[in-house]
Parts: sequence; structure tokens; C-alpha cells
Amino acid sequence: MAEKEKLRIDKYLWSIRAFKTRTLASDACKAGRVKLEGNNIKPSHEVKIGEVYTVSKGPDKRVLKVTGLLESRTDAKTAVMFYEDITPEEETHAFKSVFHAPLLSRDRGTGRPTKRDRREIDDLKDDFFK
Repeated sequence: MAEKEKLRIDKYLWSIRAFKTRTLASDACKAGRVKLEGNNIKPSHEVKIGEVYTVSKGPDKRVLKVTGLLESRTDAKTAVMFYEDITPEEETHAFKSVFHAPLLSRDRGTGRPTKRDRREIDDLKDDFFK
């Protein structure tokens, strides 16, 4: 593994596979979606071992602790050794996901729901999200 003493945050996030490209990682830093202790950081910020970064990517919010510096992009199994994901479970997208909601589907060919069917569907949805 290639380890370095100085490494930019955009290159680090790209190498640990937090972002698909280095440009996306750099743009996220510029847009304020990467934070260190609640403060926005620039793409040129130098990563240090032990620092904790908050990375927002769409609806996902991850808290990553740096355990090692990885200069080049490697496979996912190797990249996991260079950071620790300390995101609380309540903050994960899977926890908040609507996929936990009941799947409402109608049989094909049954036509549009009647007024009564519609009320039952609305009541079911309201009860789940309360």
C-alpha cells in the first residue's frame, strides 16, 4: 500500500471510495458537504490520522474517522482498512428509508382505486408514518 504523510481531502475521499471520482469529491468540498468539526473545508485540506469528517452525499450522511492515509484508489476491501465509519445508526439512510414502509401494490388489471379504496390506502399510509 502506498502511504503518504501529506494527502489532500479530495484525493483521500476518492481513494477510500467515498466518491466515484476525484472531481466529485472536490465539488462536494467546495459545496460544503464535507465538514471537519462542523466547519466547511477546502479540497486542498491536508488529512491527518485521527480526524473525523462528516460527508453528506445526497440523503446519506456519513461520519468517517481517518485511520490511515491511502494515496491511490484500491479495491473496496483494502480501502475499508483506512477509515472507520462511526455514523450513528439513526443517521443512516437505511434507517430512515421509505423501504421500511409497507409495500402498497394493486393487482394488474383491477383498474383505478375506488373512493373507498383510496381512503383505506390513505389511512394505512397515515398510520404508518405517525
